[in-house]
Amino acid sequence: MAQPKQEKRSTRRFSLELPISVKFLGQEKLDLAGRTRDVSSRGVFMYLETDITSGAPIEFVMTLPPEVTLADAIRVRCTGKVLRVDKAGQQQGVAISIEKYDFVGEE
Repeated sequence: MAQPKQEKRSTRRFSLELPISVKFLGQEKLDLAGRTRDVSSRGVFMYLETDITSGAPIEFVMTLPPEVTLADAIRVRCTGKVLRVDKAGQQQGVAISIEKYDFVGEE
């Protein structure tokens, strides 16, 4: 019988499908929308419909719902880098490492 994989993550992940606004910070500035699959304090897995490579710098804004914050919904602007890209047709799953985040008001 196969052994289950040991969880390597040290922070709790929340399975959340949230709309997300993404900016690529490389040579070509590009804004687009995506959605998350899961979120933790150190990273996000999101789905995007554009090509992106591992290591690319990225900025995104998402609104964390009350069930996560245990208070009001909070908008968070995060910067980080792409760790991994999982391609499936036109859609791509993208694992992002969060390097910095700030709480922001409505824009």
